Amino acid sequence: MSINCQKASNGWFDILVEDNGIGFDEKFQDRIFKPFERLHGNSEFEGTGMGLSICQKIVAYHGGEITAQSSSTQGAAFIVRLPKSLLSKSDEVL
Repeated sequence: MSINCQKASNGWFDILVEDNGIGFDEKFQDRIFKPFERLHGNSEFEGTGMGLSICQKIVAYHGGEITAQSSSTQGAAFIVRLPKSLLSKSDEVL
């Protein structure tokens, strides 16, 4: 897994998280962030189908968005976009 944070010029920070896992077919993109939604059965892979849903709720609460890109068996890339103003306020506290 790799994580990369980039400051976008339009007032946003993009955090890119990439893995080399099982990936997913992008035609199911609308399903992967739904609570309890799983693309594979319990017998194939562990999990509850809540992880990405929780991540999306947290990012949305802070005024951001999360998207994903993938292809089956090629891993996935998750892009978390957060407003610069949110992170700038956090920096002042530190």
